[in-house]
Amino acid sequence: MSDPVRTVLDPRDVNRALTRISHEILERNKGPAGLVLLGIPSRGVPLAQRIAERIASVEGEQVPTGSLDVTMYRDDLRMKPARALLPTEIPSDGIDGKVVVLVDDVLYSGRTIRAALDALNDLGRPKAVRLAVLVDRGHRELPIRADFVGKNLPTSSAERVRVRVAEMDGTDSVTIEEASS
Repeated sequence: MSDPVRTVLDPRDVNRALTRISHEILERNKGPAGLVLLGIPSRGVPLAQRIAERIASVEGEQVPTGSLDVTMYRDDLRMKPARALLPTEIPSDGIDGKVVVLVDDVLYSGRTIRAALDALNDLGRPKAVRLAVLVDRGHRELPIRADFVGKNLPTSSAERVRVRVAEMDGTDSVTIEEASS
């Protein structure tokens, strides 16, 4: 029988993936002008902050960063236990006319990102919306794809992908766990 927990990204792998995503965002946007990074709680927020730090170290310019809680926009609210709302913090210049990069840890069904797009619609009108994810595990239920991906990770729906970030969990890693029955 195989190991029930398999590490697919260690701290160095996570670091490299975030650095690559940061450079890809800069290349696609032709620099940091007009960018806004919004992390989707919970782990997308520190990932967005780290991407912003990397962009600042390369470009010498701070990119506005915030968070976008999508809880009230989810289509599965009645099917899951209630969870505490996390703050939505939009940079003071807002998102109108900006290129907003949504940052999340794992892209799976696409429903969280659909909810994020609905939430953004209530906050303003960006010039464009892009998606950066640390892990894309497939199994999409909606026609949504990431523009920037740290790791494509084909999984079975019976597996669970767990992302840990140092800011919340004390270490950076991505593991695949067999789902408990």
